Amino acid sequence: MRFSIHRHSSIHSPLRGGVGGSLLLCLLILLSCKSQYMVKGSSSVDELEGRVLTLKVYADGEMKSIDSTRVVHGRFSFGGGMDSTMLGGVFLDGMSLMPIVLEEGEVRLNIEDTKQTATGTPLNDSLACFILRKTQLDARMAELPHLEAKMIMDGNDDDEIMHELRKQSREIAIENDQLITHFIRANYNNVLGPGIFMLLTNGLPQPVLTPQIEEIILNAPPYFLGHPYVRQYIKKAREASDVNEE
Repeated sequence: MRFSIHRHSSIHSPLRGGVGGSLLLCLLILLSCKSQYMVKGSSSVDELEGRVLTLKVYADGEMKSIDSTRVVHGRFSFGGGMDSTMLGGVFLDGMSLMPIVLEEGEVRLNIEDTKQTATGTPLNDSLACFILRKTQLDARMAELPHLEAKMIMDGNDDDEIMHELRKQSREIAIENDQLITHFIRANYNNVLGPGIFMLLTNGLPQPVLTPQIEEIILNAPPYFLGHPYVRQYIKKAREASDVNEE
């Protein structure tokens, strides 16, 4: 970190020299430094050994690379300066492995065959809890074919099987929508709200204001509505809706 202090002999300052000068120097150092993020990672996935991981953040309408690292003996790290807290992702050969929040503090990132976690800072801990709950719901949905096979083996008739599968599928879908909606609304004023909204809407074929999205943006604060992605998505969705009504 470089800094310079220019003093003129014609100007007398009570902070020149001694303890006062040291305080001024410390203040200038602090003001010249950005916030720092540090990510320390570990991986038990053999296929990642020696591979290069890339850290990307959303900027100017796309995911942009800000750092990269190589996995050596199952260890890797990212680090650098930042102007503000950012939601990013860890990528391998252009494929997203997991989301991560870049904020002050040390983030512990762990990549395994069956799960990936980022913990150690407040927003990452919150995101990890959300991902865990979402994964549990996805697992329940994935188990429905096994339930169907079991019910067939137990001799249940087709109507009963279809009724039970539809009932459980509907319940899981409602829980999933509520989980996402509540999480976004609870994080309106930090990067997680717009970030999870982005992940939710990326799966849609085109911008559209579904009932869930309408609920999310209803009474949303300026921070959330002013996020570039959220603002652009709502604009395009409303334009498409106006065209369809003509």
